[in-house]
Amino acid sequence: MTFSRLADRRPVETRVERDDGVVFSLRGAGGGADLSHDLVHALVETELGMTDGIWGCIADGVVWTTMRHVSGRQPPRAAGRSARLKRERAAAIQRAEGVADLVSRSARGAAVLPGEAAALDLPPWQLTAAAAALADAGRRWRALPVGDTWTLEWRPPTARPGRRRR
Repeated sequence: MTFSRLADRRPVETRVERDDGVVFSLRGAGGGADLSHDLVHALVETELGMTDGIWGCIADGVVWTTMRHVSGRQPPRAAGRSARLKRERAAAIQRAEGVADLVSRSARGAAVLPGEAAALDLPPWQLTAAAAALADAGRRWRALPVGDTWTLEWRPPTARPGRRRR
């Protein structure tokens, strides 16, 4: 995943190359000095060891409407597989959205209501650690000059001691 740091008030461009060689471009929310929504997901899902979130879905073949095919031969019946995975993982995708939002708010110092983390099955210590990692990433993103890129390699996270894989 390569995230391009564009000027303020412009959508973020993200280039994604899957393991099968298919390349997509995504236009996402966020931008300028703020971490993009897609980058927040990548960082949070990696930090928390989430294998069934947004990026795990993309790695497994989901194609979101914000994705544009750039190159590489898509596998046979790719659209059907994508639709099936979206249906099968709907609850996990909703959880990933909730977790990313919660961690992002916490990283910005916004109020987090008692019980929000518990409702998402996220222990407080994991919320704290993920929020600190995201806040640090935000500082590094803001220091990145406009026009530069930040490249991450997403792999299914391995279980870390004390962390539950999802």
